[in-house]
Amino acid sequence: MNFDNINVPQKLIPENYWRLGLAAQRPKKRGFKELLEKRKLPVNGWPDEHIEELVHQIASLDSNNFPHKVGLGEREARIACRLVSRRHYNFGHGIGRSGDLLEAQPKAAGSTLIAHLTNALILDLIKGLGLPSCRGCFLVPMCTGMTITLCLQSLRKQRPLAKYVLWSRIDQKSCFKAITAAGLEPVIVPCLVQHQALSTDVNAFEQQVEALGAETILCLYTTTSCFAPRNSDNIVDIAQLAKRFDLPHLVNNAYGLQIGEISRQLERAQRLGRVDYFVQSSDKNLLVPVGGAIVASFDQSLLSLVGSSYAGRASGSQTLDVFMTLLSLGRSGYHSMLEKRVDNFNYLKEQLMEFAQSNGELVIESRDNFISLAITLGTLWAATGQGSSITQLGAMLHMRGVSGVRVVVPGQSKVIDGHTFPDFGSHQMKLELPYLTVAAAIGISREEIDKFFKIFKKCWTKLSQSLSENKTKQ
Repeated sequence: MNFDNINVPQKLIPENYWRLGLAAQRPKKRGFKELLEKRKLPVNGWPDEHIEELVHQIASLDSNNFPHKVGLGEREARIACRLVSRRHYNFGHGIGRSGDLLEAQPKAAGSTLIAHLTNALILDLIKGLGLPSCRGCFLVPMCTGMTITLCLQSLRKQRPLAKYVLWSRIDQKSCFKAITAAGLEPVIVPCLVQHQALSTDVNAFEQQVEALGAETILCLYTTTSCFAPRNSDNIVDIAQLAKRFDLPHLVNNAYGLQIGEISRQLERAQRLGRVDYFVQSSDKNLLVPVGGAIVASFDQSLLSLVGSSYAGRASGSQTLDVFMTLLSLGRSGYHSMLEKRVDNFNYLKEQLMEFAQSNGELVIESRDNFISLAITLGTLWAATGQGSSITQLGAMLHMRGVSGVRVVVPGQSKVIDGHTFPDFGSHQMKLELPYLTVAAAIGISREEIDKFFKIFKKCWTKLSQSLSENKTKQ
């Protein structure tokens, strides 16, 4: 409620007390006004009660919250359970209209407002992360893989005769299935292996373009953030290749927004070459529940093609999560988390190298991977006689509460939609030594790292002793 234009009798409250109370409300209302008019992320985070007050006010603009509502349609945002209604702050219409994520809908002025405002805040954040040339973005209420499928479908409308997607191999199922889900044919480009680290084979991309013919290729598809020892793809050189052959370039930037060097590489790739879309996960970069992804582009007109490729209306839950999170953190809060992540990554790497050196192992040098690290498991591998029991290490860690680590061993293949991936998990065809990966993503704490190494050392010792005893018995 706006009290400014209400004449409150002094019988209810003395005028000087009333004015004092109104003055205390003005900074909050000024913050609301600046957010709506300037569409910029506030420097400092807001308190929860201010965020909730604004969200309630915006929700009141939707027709299902009108006090005089008379709903005769088949979809009137009626919510049966009060718990569900409270959880969603009475938003029930979703975002977009049937067949276009970016359109306004007449029944939901509030939902439309919060969707467009959230997209504006995300764009402001992205520009401040080292991507000033980014011209637009929007939040899609689907996982990163399905959002990439949506981008591929929009490219297909522009290039109806093209069917191939040239993809630099990364052993993660969803980013590969995004291609097949779009009804396209993946062409897997193997990575270059140098001292166990993997990088983009730009020459192999060029050879495939020349062999297949540019007119048959829908796009070049690269990845920036991935499990070590695979490095971020060389997106600058691939972008230049895309520009030379007039081919679209799609970048899977799953958790790349939190990494300054990747943002700078994307900006440089656009300046020197071509980048049509880059897609990032909302949960990985913004610490919200799983279910959303952000499509961004250096060309505003390309975004409307993706938005109009979506069938039906979309859930507004992810938009509300991101909106409230951004206001809670503010620009300074988010950048503070990024700085802590870098410090914790360096700390994790130092501790892992120290552990590797004392146990005859090696931290694989993946200079273009800024979030994930890999340590070889050669001594354990030798102790097992190169058996699969080394995977017990991952199970032991998981049972003790350590999540996210991956033990990758040679000889494990996987078939995904008819395509075989030898040595799946390693991003290559001839893995020689097993390894374990760990990562320092946004939100990780120094305490978690210390606790991990305490558990890791105990598990390593216990497994080494067990393997040694088994070998003696044999």
